[in-house]
Amino acid sequence: MSFFPTIEIYDRLAIAELKWEKTESNKEELEWYQNQLTVPEELTTLFNELKHIHSLIWALEWELKTGQEQQLELAEIGRRAIAIRDMNNKRIAIKNQLAEKLNDPVREVKKDHLSE
Repeated sequence: MSFFPTIEIYDRLAIAELKWEKTESNKEELEWYQNQLTVPEELTTLFNELKHIHSLIWALEWELKTGQEQQLELAEIGRRAIAIRDMNNKRIAIKNQLAEKLNDPVREVKKDHLSE
Protein backbone atom coordinates (compact mmCIF):
# COMPACT_ATOMS: atom_id res chain seq x y z
CA MET A 1 0.00 0.00 0.00
CA SER A 2 1.35 3.39 -1.00
CA PHE A 3 0.99 6.52 1.06
CA PHE A 4 1.70 8.80 -1.88
CA PRO A 5 -0.96 10.37 -4.10
CA THR A 6 -1.00 8.69 -7.51
CA ILE A 7 0.30 11.80 -9.28
CA GLU A 8 3.34 11.80 -6.99
CA ILE A 9 4.10 8.17 -7.86
CA TYR A 10 3.96 9.05 -11.57
CA ASP A 11 6.24 12.04 -10.94
CA ARG A 12 8.74 10.03 -8.91
CA LEU A 13 8.68 7.17 -11.45
CA ALA A 14 9.54 9.66 -14.20
CA ILE A 15 12.45 10.99 -12.14
CA ALA A 16 13.66 7.48 -11.25
CA GLU A 17 13.58 6.40 -14.91
CA LEU A 18 15.52 9.50 -15.96
CA LYS A 19 18.05 9.00 -13.17
CA TRP A 20 18.53 5.38 -14.27
CA GLU A 21 19.07 6.46 -17.88
CA LYS A 22 21.66 9.03 -16.80
CA THR A 23 23.47 7.26 -13.97
CA GLU A 24 22.29 3.66 -13.51
CA SER A 25 22.77 4.27 -9.79
CA ASN A 26 19.23 3.82 -8.49
CA LYS A 27 18.08 0.31 -9.35
CA GLU A 28 16.24 -0.29 -6.05
CA GLU A 29 14.49 3.08 -6.24
CA LEU A 30 13.43 2.52 -9.85
CA GLU A 31 12.14 -0.98 -9.12
CA TRP A 32 10.16 0.27 -6.12
CA TYR A 33 8.35 2.87 -8.23
CA GLN A 34 7.84 0.39 -11.09
CA ASN A 35 6.23 -2.00 -8.60
CA GLN A 36 3.83 0.74 -7.49
CA LEU A 37 2.28 1.25 -10.90
CA THR A 38 2.40 0.49 -14.57
CA VAL A 39 1.75 3.41 -16.89
CA PRO A 40 -1.36 2.52 -18.92
CA GLU A 41 -1.08 2.98 -22.66
CA GLU A 42 -3.59 5.83 -22.66
CA LEU A 43 -1.36 7.81 -20.27
CA THR A 44 1.96 7.11 -22.00
CA THR A 45 2.03 10.43 -23.85
CA LEU A 46 1.41 12.47 -20.68
CA PHE A 47 3.93 10.39 -18.75
CA ASN A 48 6.55 10.89 -21.46
CA GLU A 49 5.88 14.65 -21.41
CA LEU A 50 6.41 14.62 -17.64
CA LYS A 51 9.67 12.72 -18.05
CA HIS A 52 10.79 15.13 -20.79
CA ILE A 53 10.20 18.10 -18.48
CA HIS A 54 12.32 16.42 -15.81
CA SER A 55 15.04 15.92 -18.43
CA LEU A 56 14.95 19.64 -19.29
CA ILE A 57 15.17 20.56 -15.60
CA TRP A 58 18.07 18.11 -15.16
CA ALA A 59 19.94 19.82 -18.00
CA LEU A 60 19.29 23.29 -16.58
CA GLU A 61 20.44 22.29 -13.09
CA TRP A 62 23.49 20.21 -14.07
CA GLU A 63 26.21 22.78 -13.31
CA LEU A 64 24.41 23.88 -10.17
CA LYS A 65 24.15 20.28 -8.91
CA THR A 66 27.79 19.52 -9.57
CA GLY A 67 29.23 22.64 -7.91
CA GLN A 68 30.21 24.29 -11.19
CA GLU A 69 27.92 27.29 -10.83
CA GLN A 70 30.94 29.59 -10.39
CA GLN A 71 31.61 29.03 -14.09
CA LEU A 72 28.26 30.62 -14.96
CA GLU A 73 27.48 34.32 -15.18
CA LEU A 74 24.88 35.55 -12.69
CA ALA A 75 22.56 36.40 -15.57
CA GLU A 76 22.77 32.78 -16.78
CA ILE A 77 21.99 31.47 -13.29
CA GLY A 78 18.97 33.78 -13.18
CA ARG A 79 17.84 32.67 -16.64
CA ARG A 80 18.07 29.05 -15.57
CA ALA A 81 16.15 29.70 -12.37
CA ILE A 82 13.29 31.26 -14.35
CA ALA A 83 13.36 28.42 -16.89
CA ILE A 84 13.25 25.84 -14.07
CA ARG A 85 10.28 27.66 -12.52
CA ASP A 86 8.50 27.62 -15.88
CA MET A 87 9.26 23.91 -16.37
CA ASN A 88 7.90 23.18 -12.88
CA ASN A 89 4.68 25.01 -13.80
CA LYS A 90 4.33 22.71 -16.82
CA ARG A 91 5.15 19.72 -14.63
CA ILE A 92 2.35 20.60 -12.22
CA ALA A 93 -0.09 21.01 -15.10
CA ILE A 94 0.80 17.57 -16.47
CA LYS A 95 0.51 15.95 -13.04
CA ASN A 96 -2.95 17.47 -12.70
CA GLN A 97 -3.92 16.23 -16.19
CA LEU A 98 -2.85 12.75 -15.09
CA ALA A 99 -4.99 13.07 -11.97
CA GLU A 100 -7.97 14.14 -14.06
CA LYS A 101 -7.60 11.20 -16.46
CA LEU A 102 -7.24 8.82 -13.50
CA ASN A 103 -10.25 10.34 -11.70
CA ASP A 104 -7.92 10.93 -8.77
CA PRO A 105 -9.12 13.70 -6.46
CA VAL A 106 -5.60 14.81 -5.47
CA ARG A 107 -4.34 17.79 -7.44
CA GLU A 108 -1.24 19.86 -6.89
CA VAL A 109 -2.24 23.42 -6.08
CA LYS A 110 0.19 26.26 -5.44
CA LYS A 111 -1.03 29.35 -3.57
CA ASP A 112 1.04 32.43 -2.82
CA HIS A 113 3.86 30.80 -4.74
CA LEU A 114 5.97 31.93 -7.69
CA SER A 115 4.64 29.04 -9.77
CA GLU A 116 1.08 30.43 -9.73
